[in-house]
Amino acid sequence: MFRRIPALSVTAVLAIAALLTLGPIVLTVTNSLMTEQEIELNYDPVGKMANVAAGAQPAFANLKWIPDWVTLDQYAEVLVRNPKFLRMFWNSAGLVAPILLGQMLVGSLAAYAFAKLRFRGRETWFLCYLLTMLMPFQVTLVPNYIVLDKLELLNTRAAIILPGIFGAFGVFMLRQFMSQIPGALSEAAQMDGAGHLTIFVRIILPLVRPGLAALAVLLFVDYWNMVEQPLIFLQDAVLQPLSLYLAQLGQEARGVVFAASVLYMSPMILVYLYAQAQFIEGVQLSGIKG
Repeated sequence: MFRRIPALSVTAVLAIAALLTLGPIVLTVTNSLMTEQEIELNYDPVGKMANVAAGAQPAFANLKWIPDWVTLDQYAEVLVRNPKFLRMFWNSAGLVAPILLGQMLVGSLAAYAFAKLRFRGRETWFLCYLLTMLMPFQVTLVPNYIVLDKLELLNTRAAIILPGIFGAFGVFMLRQFMSQIPGALSEAAQMDGAGHLTIFVRIILPLVRPGLAALAVLLFVDYWNMVEQPLIFLQDAVLQPLSLYLAQLGQEARGVVFAASVLYMSPMILVYLYAQAQFIEGVQLSGIKG
């Protein structure tokens, strides 16, 4: 019985952490289904508190989980009456999709070279490549801006897509997966006359499917939520992605903000749920033992 106590404690801690994580998401979804009057009734005390003297009694929002009256009017406002949301949604898709596909392609090829090929200075070149990943965006902002300006790519989608495709994170992550693959598999294929392209496509890629699935999720979340790059490199509002939309809703009704938030995070949740199944399947089919 006492042996089960640590396991129960871990389960309880994980359950509490899950509730704290899922709570805001569930609250956002349920609030997006409430009428604007009900939302104002729940959150107005906080808004009024900001306008009173510092010595006033503190006020708290009423975190209501179940709406009294379910309405989809906020979603109609976002999706039908205001075409800006859908336009920026497709802008995001047009930026994230090529970055995702491009970085997975470039990253897998570069990772194969760093993991399986032998050439002089391989580790040094890989370390230099990783240094670009360790630098925050603010450090490389001015050089990137100057380069894009010289290439006349500012205020174009290429200003976001090209730097994203050649990001170092995908190379680093996939190299870790490929380094675990026994070299005997590649050597046996070479003895049968297979070249590097055949080995890469028919042996390496199927074995790194878990890495590709995890990389796809991380890249999608990262670039779907990007703010600094489009804010600086895309001055034309017609080209800006959905990640900048929520920041422009400060003057809108609260129900519209909740509905837009739900629609904004829905693709990330769906991609994660789909890739999670692919990740498990990839681990089972990869043949790599931990």
